[in-house]
Amino acid sequence: MAVWITIWEMAFRLFAGEESYGFKPPSEVLRTLFEGLLSGHYLKGLGASLMRVAYGYVAALVIGTTLGLLIAYTRFFEWLIGPLLLGIQSLPSICWLPVAVLWFGLNEKAILFVVLMGSVGSIAMATADGLRQVPLAYQRVALTFGASWLQRLLWVSIPSALPMFVSGLKQAWSFAWRSLLAGELIWHTVGVGGLLQDARDLTDYAGVFAVMILIVCVSLLMDRVIFSYLEHRIRTRWGVR
Repeated sequence: MAVWITIWEMAFRLFAGEESYGFKPPSEVLRTLFEGLLSGHYLKGLGASLMRVAYGYVAALVIGTTLGLLIAYTRFFEWLIGPLLLGIQSLPSICWLPVAVLWFGLNEKAILFVVLMGSVGSIAMATADGLRQVPLAYQRVALTFGASWLQRLLWVSIPSALPMFVSGLKQAWSFAWRSLLAGELIWHTVGVGGLLQDARDLTDYAGVFAVMILIVCVSLLMDRVIFSYLEHRIRTRWGVR
């Protein structure tokens, strides 16, 4: 990180200079970022955004896991829902913005809907793929010991599918976070999207870059502290590298 900040500062000094209007040095951007954090202004917006993405992500987790189970164990649902989920997964989340506005209007529900649609496909497909790749030998051993279908699901299939499932959760989080930002930019509300719009409206270039850095830092923190750690622990526990 220090290397990139140094390159940024050198590029500003060599090519932009103090009279630059649209390009600010990292010293000014970082000062704006720290002032926003210390005043609580950025923390308030960040807290609102994290609350929204948590609601949408939990809803996507419940719906996506259920759909993944149906696809993995039911041929009818695999035929009916599988291609649809693949299409939803490949569709950019910003494409759901017009639909969300038409259905819900410019409100919180529209943003949550965009977050849900942006992440549910990844969770569903990761669940289905993980359950399909459970070794057949595991199932046969469980049957030998007289395990019921529910017991095989809870004690054999789901633990075996966890490495792929967690990878899907990690991908879904990144999609949910990006979807949230796209949703907040269409409706001015308290959140990081609102902070970004305020800085743009005030032509505060340092503020724009500061909010962008805040967004990236939150994304990296969630990835490193939660998902990468969880993924590493599960892969190590299961002997998957």
